[in-house]
Amino acid sequence: MNRLMFMACCYSDPEMLIDPDTVYPIRPECRSDAPKTRFKPRPGLTLSPKRWKLLHNEEGCLDTAGMIRRVQRGGIHPNIKGEVWEFLLGCYDPKSTTEQRNQLRQQRRLEYEKLKTKCREMDATVGSGRVITMPVITEDGQPIQDPNSNGGTRPSAGEEDQASEAPLPKEVIQWKLTLHQIGLDVNRTDRQLVYYESQENLARLWDILVVYSWVDMDIGYCQGMSDLCSPISILLEHEADAFWCFERLMRRVRGNFVSTSTSIGVRSQLTTLSSIMKAVDPKLHEHLENLDGGEYLFAFRMLMVLFRREFSFVDTMYLWELMWSMEYNPSLFSMLESDKGTSKANTKDENALKQCGKFEQKNLQGAKQDEQIPLSVFIVASVIEARNKQLLSDAKGLDDVVKILNDITGSLDAKKACRGALKIHEKYLTTARSRDKGVEDKHISGGFLAEHRGRAAACGTS
Repeated sequence: MNRLMFMACCYSDPEMLIDPDTVYPIRPECRSDAPKTRFKPRPGLTLSPKRWKLLHNEEGCLDTAGMIRRVQRGGIHPNIKGEVWEFLLGCYDPKSTTEQRNQLRQQRRLEYEKLKTKCREMDATVGSGRVITMPVITEDGQPIQDPNSNGGTRPSAGEEDQASEAPLPKEVIQWKLTLHQIGLDVNRTDRQLVYYESQENLARLWDILVVYSWVDMDIGYCQGMSDLCSPISILLEHEADAFWCFERLMRRVRGNFVSTSTSIGVRSQLTTLSSIMKAVDPKLHEHLENLDGGEYLFAFRMLMVLFRREFSFVDTMYLWELMWSMEYNPSLFSMLESDKGTSKANTKDENALKQCGKFEQKNLQGAKQDEQIPLSVFIVASVIEARNKQLLSDAKGLDDVVKILNDITGSLDAKKACRGALKIHEKYLTTARSRDKGVEDKHISGGFLAEHRGRAAACGTS
């Protein structure tokens, strides 16, 4: 009876009856082409605003285990997604009080404003509400004439003194060279959403990415970052908060964007994916290899933009929060603040494990600490494995593989994909343990035989 009363109470809560598509509306002319949204807030499963408030004590400290448990069950209510994401991505320590978070938030906002001011000094378009979509500088640092300004150069901070100034530093030139590319990508990002009909919202996304490309000079800006930043920019009301949340997300996926003249970082995850598929489904892996797909380049996009093309906008956010909750470690904030660049904590403490996500628990209990594979790679394996029969029977070439996987857009269930990933992860760990045990047994056996032969030889010479 108590459970029935509780459920009735949940269903009578207007917040739990919300349709996510009304929170992130799609432009009428784009609705027929947009993937169908599957996620709906579910009473008793989805982390609701009321439950979220109850998970904090009087000082504001968070019950981490309660948060993770609820998010893993049913995602996060649209009204509190941004606030919860800040915890899942390690922006704040779950042990911090409300006052401590407010202080840190204010410090970060001031720091962001300083960074943005520096960028504005280099190009006046930053923070102006406009977006650059044309090159503004040559590779040797010379300003490019604006075709819309009757032969004049594009307005820029300090433009009148530019001729007499020393050549621009290499890092400034490199930064300016990316401004129009960021603008072009911003104008293509989530254009089906009503939100981006606003020039102000487009400019906000551009500003965040422009500042990030200056802060992370080694990576700068790469295609795909706008897809990762867009949901965060939409969810978090204050631009500075959105920037730091995006910066935390980039800590997780930054390695994918590290590139050289011959390769890009995501190739290492594709190699790992190949190893996983070979271990858990050798028949399918061999089939893909025979089709010249053994490098799994067809999965490149899934890993680079975290399934933005395979799910609707709402379902992508649902998938992300499921992933982050399953990967969550309560030490995430302290690890990021200490600049170790990893969310993994080497701990076997039972209380700490209860505060970790399902995937992280398995990692800490069974995986090698130097082999931490992100859940996203196992989700790709889960998506591929779910099309096992079709790939084996219908894929006669690599084009068929690409077509079969492209056809899944809008038909995937985020929770099923995560469940499948956890199963593949468990199978992979079991296979790895068996392999390691076999190597260990062989080593012991080899040592025993060598010792036995040594003794026999010694007896023969005596």
